[in-house]
Amino acid sequence: MSIIVGFVPTPAGEAALTAGIAEAKLRNEELVIVNSARQGSLVDKSVAPDDVLEKAAKRASDAGVTASVIQPPYKDDLADEFLDVAREANASLIVIGLRHRTQVGKFILGSHAQRILMQADRPVLAVKADGSSPF
Repeated sequence: MSIIVGFVPTPAGEAALTAGIAEAKLRNEELVIVNSARQGSLVDKSVAPDDVLEKAAKRASDAGVTASVIQPPYKDDLADEFLDVAREANASLIVIGLRHRTQVGKFILGSHAQRILMQADRPVLAVKADGSSPF
């Protein structure tokens, strides 16, 4: 069993990582840090640079948690890809970060987090960012 964390280099991603590390330590499970990019995309602000992913894995290690980082590309739908990773890893928990969005933003852009919350076949912990981030 493992804990899956959706990580992006933002305050919401940092909040998810912090909560994921805490849950993995509490449950004595491995942590899988997931950072995906759209397949074929030349620029994607959600893709974390290698040094940021190394720092994320080191934070877990420093807390006594075994962690791995994966960056599976997604073709059509990030939420579907993320849920597939959770099933493949036999995740006991999915951890995602949330950010505030306007009603118009939710309508126009949709919400990956909402889809993960509604479609996951395992528990999901959704955490809000506190505004501070070491990344």
